Amino acid sequence: MDEALQQLIFKAIDQTITEDEFEQLQSAIENHDDVRDQYLAAVSLSQALSEIANAPEALESTTAVSGLAFSKHVQANGRSTRSAFSIKVLLAIACLLLVSLSGYWFGKSTVVPATNPIAAAQDTTEESLLAGHATLRRSVDLQWSKGAQTYRDGEILPNGRLQFEAGVMEIDFFCGATLIVEGPAILDVKSDWLVAVEQGRLRANVPPAARGFIVKAAGSDIIDLGTEFALSVDSINAQLEVIDGEIKIQGGKFDGNHLTTGQTQRLMGSESQQSTEQLSTLAELQVRRQDAEAARFSQWQALSERLSHDERLVAYFPIARSQLNRFVPNETSAGTAFDGKLVGPVGVEHGRFGPESTGLTFNRPGSRVRTLIDGDFTALTFACWVRIDSLEHTYNALFMSDGYETGELHWQIRNDGRVMFSVMVDDTQSRKHFSKVEQRIVETAGLARVYYSDPIWDVSKSGQWIHLAVSYDPANRIVVQYANGERMGAEEIKDQFYIDTLRIGPAEIGNWGQPFRKTPSFAVRNLNGSIDEMAIFGAPLSADEIKSLYEQGRPLGY
Repeated sequence: MDEALQQLIFKAIDQTITEDEFEQLQSAIENHDDVRDQYLAAVSLSQALSEIANAPEALESTTAVSGLAFSKHVQANGRSTRSAFSIKVLLAIACLLLVSLSGYWFGKSTVVPATNPIAAAQDTTEESLLAGHATLRRSVDLQWSKGAQTYRDGEILPNGRLQFEAGVMEIDFFCGATLIVEGPAILDVKSDWLVAVEQGRLRANVPPAARGFIVKAAGSDIIDLGTEFALSVDSINAQLEVIDGEIKIQGGKFDGNHLTTGQTQRLMGSESQQSTEQLSTLAELQVRRQDAEAARFSQWQALSERLSHDERLVAYFPIARSQLNRFVPNETSAGTAFDGKLVGPVGVEHGRFGPESTGLTFNRPGSRVRTLIDGDFTALTFACWVRIDSLEHTYNALFMSDGYETGELHWQIRNDGRVMFSVMVDDTQSRKHFSKVEQRIVETAGLARVYYSDPIWDVSKSGQWIHLAVSYDPANRIVVQYANGERMGAEEIKDQFYIDTLRIGPAEIGNWGQPFRKTPSFAVRNLNGSIDEMAIFGAPLSADEIKSLYEQGRPLGY
């Protein structure tokens, strides 16, 4: 490949190619495999470096088409010049091409396409690691002690102290042992085989796979030999009872004692110590949990019905309390006109309030909820409850306008755990890029701006319910994003990206993507998880209002 074609590739990547030059490059790509291979390699590297550089503070402006972004620097007078980033991209591409071409000129019959830098990075990425020994499986009426580290249901418990004043929690240790602990309680998780108890009443269920599990209390180690046992501990007294099986006591004045089914041992104190009777069983805790979830759900239903009368609401889908058939009812004054239609293999399962409530899962690529929301808006706020199982795609949809025309928006989550809210500012600005699907350069339209939150998700939060919200407020020139009622990012709307007329139109919940131009292919962005409430306001909600939505809607254990 000669130097002139290399220069055309550089110009195409840097968006400075003329129409005549574009036609020349297009012809070369269509007719010569080596040119096409080099162009694909250059585009791949440019995209990889763009993603690395695309932190919000690094972008002076961003032109985006459904998540594919190129960066350029815009001077105060409006003229575009090559940024330092563009120069770095060109230098990197030049190096790549020189390396590849050296093989070509030294006798290779074809140029081997360069390795995709993103794929290469994935191949060498180390496994994700988490620190912890157990999971807080569920809780009822939990009141954490002042200043204590708090955890939500489903979270991993690392080494350290657990202290709560009231309520009950169920802890699953990774070895297989389960503890039901009633407050007030103080525990110290040492490992997945060892926990120290300073205070509290607990029932331990230890299956054969967890034999050898140890509970330290009152100067002794209570070693499981295949048992279910109960323990009551305070500052003065400690009593142990074997419900089923056998345990061994090691250390203290009862060192070496064995206890079997029905036997008790006072480890410390007098006959006035707390009884181990009436400790909750697993079945009893499950019933208590279901009753508490039902009460919490009933409370939220009343709040949700009041919310549906908020005049600022554009559309409201309270999925958790809806009777679903093939439609998700909209509960604003717009009525059925904005209803959502279930399309494809959308799953219906328990929502964030347990069996009483409903959630929609989008785990399969074809699943989606389609809606049509007409109108022009001067501001928008989106809020939803979402459970993320994994972020397996580069972009994972929450709510997306079908197209990406001027004023339309996309709300989605990147695979790095950051929420993306993007708005198309001007769809008349043509951009060209090489389509890997169509194997040619295609023309796409649009100047858009992508606003990112701080990371709101990692693998430790898999399966947990999260409240997400974003307020797009052109009048005050700001976009604010929230997770669980807390601000997770705010960014100024700059003059270049200012737009005061917003639209939604045909849109999807939990997915996005129509087949591409002349192929049956579509982008895979279905959310691997569940949504059980989606609200869209035609006004910017305040931080206090977002916090209130979270507090009123949060499930048990949050």
